[in-house]
Amino acid sequence: MKKVIGLAMLASAATVGVASAEVTASVTLTSDYVFRGLSQTDGGAAIQGSFDWSNDTFYAGVWGSNVNFGATNFTELASMELDAYVGWTPTTGPVNWDLGVVGYFYPNADDEIMGGEELDYYEGIVQASTNLTEQVTIGAQVAYTPEYFGGGGDGTYWEINGGYAINDATAITAAYGVQDIDFASGEYSTWNIGITHAMHGFTLGAMYSDTNDAFENGYVFDETSADSRFVLSIGREL
Repeated sequence: MKKVIGLAMLASAATVGVASAEVTASVTLTSDYVFRGLSQTDGGAAIQGSFDWSNDTFYAGVWGSNVNFGATNFTELASMELDAYVGWTPTTGPVNWDLGVVGYFYPNADDEIMGGEELDYYEGIVQASTNLTEQVTIGAQVAYTPEYFGGGGDGTYWEINGGYAINDATAITAAYGVQDIDFASGEYSTWNIGITHAMHGFTLGAMYSDTNDAFENGYVFDETSADSRFVLSIGREL
């Protein structure tokens, strides 16, 4: 995952009230940085942090992580990702919306490795969710970019997801998504299931994810980056 925008991103964050607005921050250690089923750290660990502002319906923030795209000749492609995002979270009836724009930036990227193509890109993202019961939530997401990472052309990602709150501290989540870009030979699918538990200011997470056709269709440089994986994480409010 790169930064997940919306109300969920406020979990496990320190909060400072400013009138009707909030300023939040968080830090996370994870055994692997996985974005849409693909490892962004060549299977290695990552340290990630965020700083966010939000009020009743708007938010903005930044999020960062180390990256390593692996494979021969690509290990020096970039070592850092920095995301910036803004969004609006209206509600219509039982549906909660999240309409946002996210910029994905790689400040120390060597674009020459990609033939001069820019790694930086942005997406417009529309998310919707609703509560079926007090414990069960379902949702969907569509993301679009006119120019994907590394000059990949138009890119579209759609996802369906859901969550089940076991209690106030523990929740199970699951998602299925499909990514398609012009440059690739075809689309690939990804799915995951995970559990989170909040305790003493920490959020503990465990997730299993997998993909289908990601390496075959040219979405990763190294086949192992698209393999199934089990990821552990721990987040702490600052």
